[in-house]
Amino acid sequence: MTRDLNVAVDTVGVADATPDEKQPWAELGLKEDEYQRIREVLGRRPTQSELAMYSIMWSEHCSYKSSKVHLRQFGEKNPRTPRLLAGIGENAGVVAIDDHIAVTFKVESHNHPSYVEPKQGAATGVGGIIRDIIAMGARPIAVMDSLRFGAIDHPDTARVLPGVVDGIGHYGNCVGLPNIGGETYFDPCYQGNPLVNALSVGVMPRSRLQSMQASGTGNIVILLGAKTGRDGIGGVSVLASATFSESGEGDARPSVQVGDPFTEKLLIEVCLELFDAGLVVGVQDLGGAGLTCALSETAAAGDGGMHVDLELVPLRAEGMEPQDILASESQERMLLIVDPAKAEEVLARSRRWGLLATAIGTVTGTGRLVVDFHGQTVVDVPPKSLADEGPVYNRPFTEPNDLGLIAVDRAETLPRPATDEEIRQTVLDMAASPNLCDKSWITEQYDSSVFGNTVLGAPHDAGVIRLDERTGVGIAISLDGNGRFARLDPYHGAQLALAEAYRNVAVTGATPIAVSDCLNFGSPEDPHVMWQFERAVTGIADGCQKLGIPVTGGNVSFYNQTGREAIHPTPVIGVLGVIDDVARRIPLGLGRTGDTIALIGTTLEELSGSEWAQVKHGHLGGVPPKVDLDHEMKLAELLGRLAGTEQLAAAHDLSEGGLAQALVEAICHSGLGAQILLPEGADPFTYLFSESSGRVLVVIPRGQELAVRTACEQRGLPITPLGVTDANTDGLHLRDHFDLTRGDLEAAWKGRIGSRLGE
Repeated sequence: MTRDLNVAVDTVGVADATPDEKQPWAELGLKEDEYQRIREVLGRRPTQSELAMYSIMWSEHCSYKSSKVHLRQFGEKNPRTPRLLAGIGENAGVVAIDDHIAVTFKVESHNHPSYVEPKQGAATGVGGIIRDIIAMGARPIAVMDSLRFGAIDHPDTARVLPGVVDGIGHYGNCVGLPNIGGETYFDPCYQGNPLVNALSVGVMPRSRLQSMQASGTGNIVILLGAKTGRDGIGGVSVLASATFSESGEGDARPSVQVGDPFTEKLLIEVCLELFDAGLVVGVQDLGGAGLTCALSETAAAGDGGMHVDLELVPLRAEGMEPQDILASESQERMLLIVDPAKAEEVLARSRRWGLLATAIGTVTGTGRLVVDFHGQTVVDVPPKSLADEGPVYNRPFTEPNDLGLIAVDRAETLPRPATDEEIRQTVLDMAASPNLCDKSWITEQYDSSVFGNTVLGAPHDAGVIRLDERTGVGIAISLDGNGRFARLDPYHGAQLALAEAYRNVAVTGATPIAVSDCLNFGSPEDPHVMWQFERAVTGIADGCQKLGIPVTGGNVSFYNQTGREAIHPTPVIGVLGVIDDVARRIPLGLGRTGDTIALIGTTLEELSGSEWAQVKHGHLGGVPPKVDLDHEMKLAELLGRLAGTEQLAAAHDLSEGGLAQALVEAICHSGLGAQILLPEGADPFTYLFSESSGRVLVVIPRGQELAVRTACEQRGLPITPLGVTDANTDGLHLRDHFDLTRGDLEAAWKGRIGSRLGE
């Protein structure tokens, strides 16, 4: 009979004396063989606290047990670039910008918590990714987000979306970080399972790079930041592996963490002060899995031993048992490893900032993580067994049965508009659709200019931030994904997302140098999902190898499904680029009147997976557009060379919605109109709505056309003049076909999100 664990603490001694006591390993998400392996590692049954720790650290979220066999490709295929200072396995990737400055960035998911409690789920997702940046030694300087929701007209979207946006805006605005862009998409497949992927970027002197290692026997373990409560207990081990029923009810709904951005702001300042003063040996943030993860990972990465007195942890809730304290995901906390001679100074500096800092243990040379609670040992484990030696599954994977049928169901065969008036109306219908319409209802809730270093933000193709006022050096970041393309072909769909993010950075004039990814998929126990995952990971790894840029880290989010229906495989790719002088950046728009509008790239009849097929037919079938990474590299090199030469006035990536949508957005962000003449013999519908990859709309100042055309020809890049910008043209004039006034375009494009949500 199972003992009531609330009566007395389950100690190591009790565990030794009661080897046959029943334990709730299945309820904690462990498999029977996993539980038996824990017993083999320990040579006895685990205590309740140890069982909780193993269930968390061996969960999908923490151990990557279903994904790591495929993620190894990133390390094996990653280009060895001298810029990479820290990569996969660290809290965030770090790349060198120059001899003195480094940048760290990472994207992670907070999907399930954001469905259960939209505002706090999204807010703490932002807070968590910010602390990953702090843990590397950097000052966070910006955030971005990639959001996906169900159908915009569904009642639950009206519940989830405003809360998510409020949470992102509230946390980022209060911490004082600009939100410099991202994306928001709607698709019925995300109904009941929205995706909330948050990215943060930070900057630091290269000399300030921090380590998570708990090294130096006798060093002090200090817990810094907020008190520990009951919020988020079981979050990563339960929510991260939960699926939601058709009604939206979760199999288990533990409390979602509650964020305090003002404490986070103090945490940033305290940590940076301690780092600059050389007072910290090692540092780890407390996010998913709380103390369990921080203690085991720092101990495993260091000398391998640590002793902690759990009763010293400051609590904000009464009656918390040791397993509760270890599993709590209370926010705004960091774990510091400090030399004993410097510990008092660390505590004093923290107090001056009004933050709690408490010595809770020491680094040992025993090779064991030992946790006591009021004088009784409740944990005694080898930390590597928690952090590094969890189960690894090479799960079966097989191509979905319907993929062949989907491939032949091509959108190119669907009925299409036949007259100029029908094409004209299609331009307006597309501009008004949820995925293509103006997103300012969302982005205006975010502060995009705090710090005064935002050079480009939403709705530009990438966000651009100045790092150094003296030299003007800066970075550009884009965050992109396309679940429909990945559903049709996960290998090429993932590469299309990579190519789009790479191109979006390039159109600002920056040189892409690094990647972070967030891989959102259904259940890994479904062989069809695992096939999608393996194909997508391989596509990204091969693509980055070809482009010569490393994957520096990221996140895997499984179990994104409602009932048995998984979301579209949705790899979201963040690309970071460097620009020598942000004054050279290339903006979105139409330049000056009389400038030439041209298209770089080739337009093919590629409509499968397109916005047109979705908006006009609700169709998903065929094969996605071809991707040519050699072409993407040549295009990026060209744009980087032309930036700042006065040979380009503006540039805009062509992606969802094709040329028609790029023209709509360029016109709506400019005071000019556009006179367009399509190439002779071109089919207007295909030319306007195809989503062929590797294309950029450019605006060339008068007198520079020959220079730009020559530069394209030298690189084998096709360039097609399309028309001119014109202050006297009201909107879009497509010669020989139709006119759309600025009023027509803005009426279709603007204000759609708020009105569809009833705001």
